[in-house]
Amino acid sequence: MADSSHLFFDKALTVQDFIVLKNLEQDIQLQSEQEGPNVAQSTQNSASTSSGNKAASRRNGTSGRSANSADVQEAVSKLKAMREPKNQRFEPTILLTVDDVESRLPAKSFLRPFLRSLRGIARHETDVVMVLHLALYFTTSIPSAIYLYRNFSYIHGILHLIMQFYYVGTYTLMMHQHIHQRGILGKKYAVFDKLFPYITDPLMGHTWNTYYYHHVKHHHVEGNGPGDLSSTIRYQRDSVVDFLRYVGRFYFLIWLDLPLYFLKTKRPRSALRSAGWEISTYCFYFTMAKLFGTKPTFFVYVAPLMIMRLGLMVGNWGQHAFVDPDEPDSDFRSSITLIDVPSNRFCFNDGYHTSHHLNPMRHWRDHPISFLEQKETYAKEGALVFHNIDFLMITIRLMMKDYDTLAKCLVPMGDQIQLSMEGRAQLLKRLTKKFTEEDVQRTFAKAQS
Repeated sequence: MADSSHLFFDKALTVQDFIVLKNLEQDIQLQSEQEGPNVAQSTQNSASTSSGNKAASRRNGTSGRSANSADVQEAVSKLKAMREPKNQRFEPTILLTVDDVESRLPAKSFLRPFLRSLRGIARHETDVVMVLHLALYFTTSIPSAIYLYRNFSYIHGILHLIMQFYYVGTYTLMMHQHIHQRGILGKKYAVFDKLFPYITDPLMGHTWNTYYYHHVKHHHVEGNGPGDLSSTIRYQRDSVVDFLRYVGRFYFLIWLDLPLYFLKTKRPRSALRSAGWEISTYCFYFTMAKLFGTKPTFFVYVAPLMIMRLGLMVGNWGQHAFVDPDEPDSDFRSSITLIDVPSNRFCFNDGYHTSHHLNPMRHWRDHPISFLEQKETYAKEGALVFHNIDFLMITIRLMMKDYDTLAKCLVPMGDQIQLSMEGRAQLLKRLTKKFTEEDVQRTFAKAQS
């Protein structure tokens, strides 16, 4: 019989993640108690049998029904109160490392009115942290880059690159919010909000506007389907060779593939703009190298680009490594949810990737709320939830074919609770299988009909 003893509650989890994981733990305990010792027999069922049961239970409307609905409502109410500026329990995100900063300050601290003033600068009052991070980048990354061009040294170059490497995860997910919601600052600051990425994006390894065109105009249109240039379905997701092929294609050909995709889908304006911005960025790099030196240009612009492009593909591989061969077009079955510290505390709830695909415009603080509200649907659809692991480590564990660790990180929902650790490992292994062209035609043609 399944139990929740394998769940690990990291002390660094956000308050929201702790609430979500605790709620899932209660579901596991309640379902295990209700089903009793008879479940022991069923835990040895194969992953394919479990998948078949999921389809049947969806038709009957029974799988994944949780018994703690009152607790869910209480948790949702608490999270919504923390999200609502007019509520007395409102908690804006000010620092990524500490929750509810304002309550920790002395009553007469000068920081209280200062922090409240920053709410008016942010697009959403919850997002004070983004204003502070913009200030951080403009007072560290930019001066460091300027000084590196004026007085280059390898030690400074390496230290600058380490600093940027530390920044890029948070920055990229801040820009993820920016590209989906057309900004992170209030309307009074619209001009600066629109222009600052042209300064900071290249410093963090992004070419101008490519993230927007590839992610918003392309990836979310295709949804990891056969037309998605970053789709994982044609690769064996636990194969090092296939992973290198996947990264190499994006690394060296995305500058050409993306405009060609837009031309193929009859969007010539997007093709021209995506190609134009990509080439313009390369011309900018060349100009900076020619006028101010190749060495500082490498450390300030080229090396971050190389690191970022690798990081984007490693992350996307982990996000879409597990794809159900029966319903690969389902957002519930082609993406995953992570409850972990790196993804959600430091990267604006990036771990709630299924929630993001279900609604790309959803604000990052709303993902845990939406997950709890739709928890039964997640369970009925056979969605995957992991904890204590991030997308990078999922990719690494897959390359190691370490399904035992991945199974221990899985937080089972619905019918998955019945599976033993071995059964969970078998399920995960089944979901990483490469799609043949016949599989693609069969499953996606069925989905479109």
